[in-house]
Amino acid sequence: MTDEESSSTFTDELRRRFAKGFLDMLILQLVKAEPTWGYDIIKKTETAYKVKLRHGALYPMLNKLEAKGLLKSRRELQKGRARKIYEITNDGRQFLHVYNDFLREQIPERTINENLETE
Repeated sequence: MTDEESSSTFTDELRRRFAKGFLDMLILQLVKAEPTWGYDIIKKTETAYKVKLRHGALYPMLNKLEAKGLLKSRRELQKGRARKIYEITNDGRQFLHVYNDFLREQIPERTINENLETE
């Protein structure tokens, strides 16, 4: 296996682990980009993270995020089909912002650069 193939394999593995461990954050990030419906979230997750979400995992998480006030939903008719469209709320945006700040604090850029220089 070449270094490039190995790196790609590791990246795919990290994406899958992230999607499984931080499904709530992934959903908020996807819905922040644009309001969307459940099936679209499943497809986008599969494409971006190579993870096939089951309905049994996604919809309870959407309901939980909505109950916490991080998402809101509305019924919309699209191409003759009724869809439940999810949108991020202001609290959801704030939660994502705090999450991103937390990640930056946990992995300071200086530490990453120092580690790269020693490799």
